[in-house]
Amino acid sequence: MSYSNDVIARNNPVLVIDNGTGFTKMGYAGNSEPNYIIPTCISHNPKSAEKGLEDLDFYIGYEAQEKTGGNYDLVYPMRHGLIEDWSKMEMLWEQCFFNYLKCEPEDHYLMLTEPPLNPPENREQTAEIMFETFNVSGLYIAVQAVLALCASWTSSKSKKLGLGGTLSGTVIDSGDGVTHVIPVVEGYVIGSSIKHIPLAGRDVTEFLMRFVMDREKNMPSEDIKLAVQKIKEKYCYVCSDLAKEFGKFDQNPAENILKYSQENKRSGKWEIDVAYERFLAPEVFFNPEIFTETFSTPLPDVVDQCILSSPIDARRALYKNIVLSGGSTMFEHFDRRLQRDMKKKLDERYERAVSMTSSGKPKPSPLECNVIAHNHQRFAVWFGGSMLGTMNEFKRVCYTKAQYDEMGPSIARRSQVFQNFV
Repeated sequence: MSYSNDVIARNNPVLVIDNGTGFTKMGYAGNSEPNYIIPTCISHNPKSAEKGLEDLDFYIGYEAQEKTGGNYDLVYPMRHGLIEDWSKMEMLWEQCFFNYLKCEPEDHYLMLTEPPLNPPENREQTAEIMFETFNVSGLYIAVQAVLALCASWTSSKSKKLGLGGTLSGTVIDSGDGVTHVIPVVEGYVIGSSIKHIPLAGRDVTEFLMRFVMDREKNMPSEDIKLAVQKIKEKYCYVCSDLAKEFGKFDQNPAENILKYSQENKRSGKWEIDVAYERFLAPEVFFNPEIFTETFSTPLPDVVDQCILSSPIDARRALYKNIVLSGGSTMFEHFDRRLQRDMKKKLDERYERAVSMTSSGKPKPSPLECNVIAHNHQRFAVWFGGSMLGTMNEFKRVCYTKAQYDEMGPSIARRSQVFQNFV
């Protein structure tokens, strides 16, 4: 890379690409939302009619899903947040740069995201592809949970509590396929304390679908999935008390039972009621036994277990800053319910501790618990990367092409923590 390329790259906006198992979010730093969101999949034709062009006959994202069948093989190159098929991932990145973002990678610095506990070998492989295949000017690989914490700085509640700029907190990341509770202290993830919950947005959708299909018989089968998805996003909310909520619906059904209608090309317009499922579907997170027999620990208990398994000197900071990330945390009143249940647990524990304190000795100070919700929860990881990519010091902590040429892929084994320049 020439000197002029480096100068151009330092003046150009940073590219931010968040590759998830289900979807890839990409765009330029400084924007509040990703420029493009596409499924992380690729449809490749290894038997292309054009001899010698087999590697060029492929599609990614929604185009790949439409091309499924025939000679095209649909592949999802990522599983549980980790890259499994590197050749297909390289093809996907190529289209991200040239077809979607329409940029020359060598004229930009790049931020990629990774899950907690990503093997260092994966980081080396990523650096090798980015510097040798795409010739990027600089690269930073950021942990997704840390970026989600950064995104929470925009919350009015976070600003009011003086949490802006802090890189310590507990991140609850719930997307479509899985939910993780991740403790972060001073920008470092405490890997041994990460908790996994096998319930997420897809499970809420399935529960809602079963509930609606048992009651409504006039829904066209081809419309069910899309309709249920829209109902979940538009009408569902988290209630504070299940018994009271049932009573409210029974006493005043006209006000609480809503109507959902949709046009079908074959059978015309259809309409259904949206009733108890409005508050029962998101209850999966707080009373999982209503959905599955294999997992019965409520989300507040999992968060509590996660923090209690972390180092004792970090627990106050982890309770003080519990951050929501991902589309499945977007239900109305989700943050209020979680904070109420967490506070109840902490208050009970504090009262027990006070009762056990000997007379004459100072009482322990109570723990502060805050659950932070904000407007960028759905794309919190990408937005956190977009924020940090605009900071003056960001390009200083990236590894550059010159450093890579000197030291090789091992340079990517670790990244400087953002705390150095926040």
